[in-house]
Amino acid sequence: MVKKVASLIHRPNSIAAASVILMITLFLSNVLGVIRDHYLTQKIPTDLLSIYYAAFRVPDLIFNVLILGAITSAFIPIFTNLINKNKDEAWRVAASVVNIAVIFLIGFSIILAIFMPWLMKFVVPGFDETQRALAAQLSRILLLSPVFFGLSYILGGILNSFKRFLVYSLAPLVYNLTIILGTIFFADRFSLVGVVVAVIAGAFLHFLIQLPLAIRLGFRFKAKIFWDHWGVRRIGLLMLPRAIALGANQIMLVVFTSLASVLGGYSIAVYNLADNIQTMPMVVFGTSFATAVFPSLSEAVALNKFEEFTEQIKKTTRVIIFFMIPMIVILILLRTQIVRLILGSGHFGWEQTTATANTLAYLSLSLMFTGLTPLFSRGFYALHNTRAPMIVTIVGAVISIALGKAFSVFMGIEGLALGYVIGMAVSTIILYLMLRAKVKFTGEKEIIWFMIKVLFAAGLAALALQETKMLLGVLVDMHRFWGVALQALGATTASLIVYLLITWIFGLEEIKSIKIVFQKIFKREALNGS
Repeated sequence: MVKKVASLIHRPNSIAAASVILMITLFLSNVLGVIRDHYLTQKIPTDLLSIYYAAFRVPDLIFNVLILGAITSAFIPIFTNLINKNKDEAWRVAASVVNIAVIFLIGFSIILAIFMPWLMKFVVPGFDETQRALAAQLSRILLLSPVFFGLSYILGGILNSFKRFLVYSLAPLVYNLTIILGTIFFADRFSLVGVVVAVIAGAFLHFLIQLPLAIRLGFRFKAKIFWDHWGVRRIGLLMLPRAIALGANQIMLVVFTSLASVLGGYSIAVYNLADNIQTMPMVVFGTSFATAVFPSLSEAVALNKFEEFTEQIKKTTRVIIFFMIPMIVILILLRTQIVRLILGSGHFGWEQTTATANTLAYLSLSLMFTGLTPLFSRGFYALHNTRAPMIVTIVGAVISIALGKAFSVFMGIEGLALGYVIGMAVSTIILYLMLRAKVKFTGEKEIIWFMIKVLFAAGLAALALQETKMLLGVLVDMHRFWGVALQALGATTASLIVYLLITWIFGLEEIKSIKIVFQKIFKREALNGS
């Protein structure tokens, strides 16, 4: 077993193995995220949690604009191209990107720390002076996290380029586990400050766990920036549209935070907690597949194998749809049970539970779109086109903000969620149509017929879930944790059995691929390194 884990760490992973690794570790990371939220709602009053989430808005904006856009859209394609041609040049580019990131992140963090009290007036206009002062204090501490995450994600980009996904995917586990321990041991004594310090410690460990393997692969810190290297300049050009797109998305979150601060004391917390729950399937079944297939998409483009490129897009689209549709059914029909099981303790009462469950129902409708967007975006990034996703993201953000603001007037926090769903749906459809115009796709009728089968299976699964839920609601004590858990588990199991049975009857290849994927990672991968 130890040898197999070591093999997975040090040997390149195929798409099949990478998908399984990312699915498992991202699932575990999101489970830890759920446990983290459980302890946060248990230890921290919900109105204070709104301050906690508001404090993240500015640091998250800096990280997403300066780092995340560069890694996903620019660094990995350029670095992957270079390591296949000249590794020395690749490492010079990597060292340059690290140095540039550190300079900009520290510089912007210092400036923002100075102006933070003023910025919070715009981020949370509904807060009183005491709440804004605390949010500014926490946000200043959290400005350390973009620095550590910046370094960590660059190293993660290196590991992704070499198709080493295990260590990369373990980093979020360490991050969430650190926050959980910090909340358990320090929240009672130091309240939000103790939790925020744990966040910083988790961000540092997120970086530290990836450093040894990156060094083993050849990375070295160098106190020099190769400004004249075409790769460095190209990364800068490619990241700009993505940075603008992520900036638009983060501005949307800032506006949502601003609107939620006016709606009520715990509205920000409710929206973020509901979003964290629905993010779990999106990350596990959307981001994981898109991340795993991205190096292969970049490689196919570099070798001019566009038929392989489109085939990978098509197959991954099917897989994401296959997993996302039943997740939507489960989250909507079991929303109250899920929220009660995860968050219903300590300071989190029935009023907050109901608001979070209703918000979760709306956010769940976006799952298929949020699952497919990372894949379509990475298709463009592999083609060295970051402008198209930027335009589409801006369009989606504008729609979400406009509709979210309008709907929140008469729907409250749920209106923000509905506005977000519509914005995501429109932007995902536009993104696919633009990618379709860029690269010739085949088999679209096959995908449409596939979706009809999946939706039919999901409809029957929904009926099975609802009937099982009603039956168990009578048989078990719904006032006890174990009763709610048994009802949710039984209903989920019934729905998944029906869904898998119907899709198996339809002969969908995704059913067979589940078995094949696990065979590859546990048997064939160890033998042939495929």
